Amino acid sequence: MRILLSRAGRALPAAVAVLAAVTVLPVAAATAATAAPVSRGAASDEAPYIVTVHEDVDPARVAAMVGASPDYVYSTALHGFSARLSPGQVMALRVIPGVESVHEDGGVSSFGTAG
Repeated sequence: MRILLSRAGRALPAAVAVLAAVTVLPVAAATAATAAPVSRGAASDEAPYIVTVHEDVDPARVAAMVGASPDYVYSTALHGFSARLSPGQVMALRVIPGVESVHEDGGVSSFGTAG
C-alpha cells in the first residue's frame, strides 16, 4: 500500500497539471464558431462514471484527489466508486496509479425477450 500511495503522491502533480490544462479548453472552445454536440448530461458538463481502483487503494481518497464527491463507494462486487465527473476529473483519474478503470455509467436496455 505504501508503494501505491507514494506513486499516487508523485502522480498528483501530473494529475493537477492535466486538470488545469483541461479547464482552459472550455474557454478556447467557447470562442470557436462551430457548434458542439450535446452530451447525455444535458444541464452540465459532468456525467456519471464508475471508477475502479486496486484493492489496496482507498476509493474515497482517490475521489478526493480529483475533487469528486462519490455517490457510492463499492467494496463487494468491485472496489471503487461512482460519481458525476467533469472531463478534467476523468483525465486526471486516468493517470493516477492504482486506478484500474474509469467508465461512463450508461443506461442498459433490452432488445427482445429471453427465450
